[in-house]
Amino acid sequence: MTTSRVDLNCDVGEGYGAWPGGPDEVLMQQATSVNVACGYHAGDPSIMRRTCALAVRHRCAIGAQVGYPDLAGFGRRFIDMQPGDLTDAVVYQLAALDGFARLAGSRVEYVKPHGALYNAVVAHEAQAAAVATAVHQYDPTLAVLGMPRSAIGRACERLGVRFVHEGFADREYTPDGLLVPRTQPGALITDPLRAAAQAVALAASGLQSVCIHSDTPGATDILDAVAHALAAAGVQLQPFAS
Repeated sequence: MTTSRVDLNCDVGEGYGAWPGGPDEVLMQQATSVNVACGYHAGDPSIMRRTCALAVRHRCAIGAQVGYPDLAGFGRRFIDMQPGDLTDAVVYQLAALDGFARLAGSRVEYVKPHGALYNAVVAHEAQAAAVATAVHQYDPTLAVLGMPRSAIGRACERLGVRFVHEGFADREYTPDGLLVPRTQPGALITDPLRAAAQAVALAASGLQSVCIHSDTPGATDILDAVAHALAAAGVQLQPFAS
């Protein structure tokens, strides 16, 4: 049976300087949670401030999308950081975004790793523990968003940090449940109807949140199709952090 409530999350705030990033405000009209870049893979202080204000205006839960210090590679290149350095980097990003969220009248409610860090903490026990430790040290009431059956999920469980299972409407999966690497053909799902069908299937599997990337071609059409398909399936869209 399809779960009765599902969160729709989108990556936002991924501009930098003169580069505006994705169609954030349009996406926020459908999304229930937004993963805001914290300046390491994208974003800068002014963009973070504006994005948090937009999220509050559209009543989206604010999450810190933390990543490796890799602006040139958009955070999609693995960096073999020492666990202590990674913990400090996550705290730094989380605290910076939380400041802007509070200025906007809200707060950071969850953390989601970005890009290569997201993929790394599926199996990399040391980096997963480093991310979970950062969240626990900063605010143990925060949630962490990630893939089911992952190292980051196990690390959060050990520390008593809430872990929320998510899936991707706009990404293909391998037979063993991992994401097809972006370097391979067909890694992205850009057909709104296919993405919508996958979102409904993810909700039926019990996942609590479904992600659509703001830089996927046609992201606004995909999100619109996903939202309508979930509603037609009797699924209420609601932030998991509420």
